[in-house]
Amino acid sequence: MTLSFLDVDQPRAPLARSPMADEAARAGALHETRDGWEVASSFGDPTAEARACVEAVGFADVSHLGKLELRGAVPERELGTAARTAHGWWCPIAAGHALVLSDASAAGTAREELAAAAGSRVVDLTASLGALVLAGPLARETFARFCALDLRESRLPVAGFRPGSVAKTPGYVLREAAERYLMIFGAAYGAYTWTVVADAATRLGGRPVGVGALPAALAFEAQEAPHA
Repeated sequence: MTLSFLDVDQPRAPLARSPMADEAARAGALHETRDGWEVASSFGDPTAEARACVEAVGFADVSHLGKLELRGAVPERELGTAARTAHGWWCPIAAGHALVLSDASAAGTAREELAAAAGSRVVDLTASLGALVLAGPLARETFARFCALDLRESRLPVAGFRPGSVAKTPGYVLREAAERYLMIFGAAYGAYTWTVVADAATRLGGRPVGVGALPAALAFEAQEAPHA
């Protein structure tokens, strides 16, 4: 047993921060440490946050999720449809190109295992991409106010994955469950994207929520999604 953790002079790796951390803090976020990240766990009223996700729309910063880009000898999967694998969500972008999204706690393992696969190149984009979950019956209506992608049921069923313009910036949308969407975008647009989503959501009675309001979304436990 070692007591080195008591050494105040021992260097510690700095916590990773979301590109939307400052905006979340100004909105009243309470942060906690998860897997080396500073994560917005609540906005002070968990009951109201959970209610927003049931009655209107809640949006949560999940930029700490693992985001791995694969190129090369990538297993072919149907474009437009994400699949659940042992590593998390497997999202095909084009032939020989995919994005793998994993729970933050499993990101390191996923990176090592995918890198070991012959013929594929893995690039960790976790810090380069921001991510928001929008959940609730008005989630799709919220998107309609800033996104040109067609998210109707006939065009984007559960597990549907679409690249395109998100708040006038390049990004992706993954429909994780019936009323839950994961939005991926460049970290450089984090502050701007938060502002756009917050404006659209609050006009519909929505609000920012902590990751604690979305346990199923963050743990990739949605039962509706197909597995591969």
